[in-house]
Amino acid sequence: MKAFVVEKYRKNAPLRLADRPNPQVQDRDVLVRIEATAVNVLDAKIRNGEFKMFLPYRPPFVLGHDVAGTVVDVGPGVSRFQIGDEIYARPRDNRVGTFAEFIAVDEADVALKPRTLTMDEAASLPLVALTAWQALVDVARVKPGQKVFIQAGSGGVGTIAIQLAKHLGATVATTTSAKNAPLVKSLGADVVIDYKTEDFEKVLSGYDVVLNSQDPKTLAKSLKVLKPGGHLVSISGPPDPGFADALKLNGLLKLVIRLISRSVRKQAKSLGVHYSFLFMRADGRQLEQIAGLVDKGVLSAVVDKVFPFAQTPEALAYVETGRAKGKVVIKVA
Repeated sequence: MKAFVVEKYRKNAPLRLADRPNPQVQDRDVLVRIEATAVNVLDAKIRNGEFKMFLPYRPPFVLGHDVAGTVVDVGPGVSRFQIGDEIYARPRDNRVGTFAEFIAVDEADVALKPRTLTMDEAASLPLVALTAWQALVDVARVKPGQKVFIQAGSGGVGTIAIQLAKHLGATVATTTSAKNAPLVKSLGADVVIDYKTEDFEKVLSGYDVVLNSQDPKTLAKSLKVLKPGGHLVSISGPPDPGFADALKLNGLLKLVIRLISRSVRKQAKSLGVHYSFLFMRADGRQLEQIAGLVDKGVLSAVVDKVFPFAQTPEALAYVETGRAKGKVVIKVA
């Protein structure tokens, strides 16, 4: 099969189109002919080597964390899917690689794609929708009437998180540029802050939840907009001890993570708020629930651009500019 591979960890390292062996189907795997995939900032960070401390992919490896496609084979232990099913998924860590023509995915990570979406639209959802779900539902446990601040509302995670938070009954504030304000308002944002001309920490106060996706300076400011007992969930770091425990990292790595998150945890404690780091996980059952919300019209996919498979490197470069509204999709088949 054809696939785009990373040959060495390096910032801005080029992706090379290569011939790779077709995936081996294990007992509980479904083999998917990839119709479409999507690009995430995570792909660039992994290529740059930012996560190799706890996600040590061995070059050459294939990037890509989103897939929509058709099942063409199943392992003998598979019970939920059959050949011909149209599915979408975020393959689990250490088994990613959707910048390719085929991928084998554990059936536990897979769900039938939303009926109302095209393959391109479905491919845009798994990673960002699971991130929003796990941050707002699993970790923050957002309740009706709460106030939620979602940073970068026009980005991939932001566009889904705004919709989900509104569905959960929250009042939603977000940051974006003035030109993207109509987009985030159409998704349900109640308070829109132009990050180029306004300081959100001077506008917002008494918030129950913050979904942080920006730099350490923004994180520090975000802690201060929370009310006592509020919860900041960060998807951009720093990792916390709970994350290290979940990954069952060795003692040295646990110590490193404890040290790099010490400052933010100390600040959160002094303000009487909670800090959590989220590195989303694959979950096919959650994708089933998300598909249900999509088909009911509660959630919609936001796609900025669709690139042909041959332009996968250009798609990754475009995402790295930070200008994408919603998701960037790659049409594979």
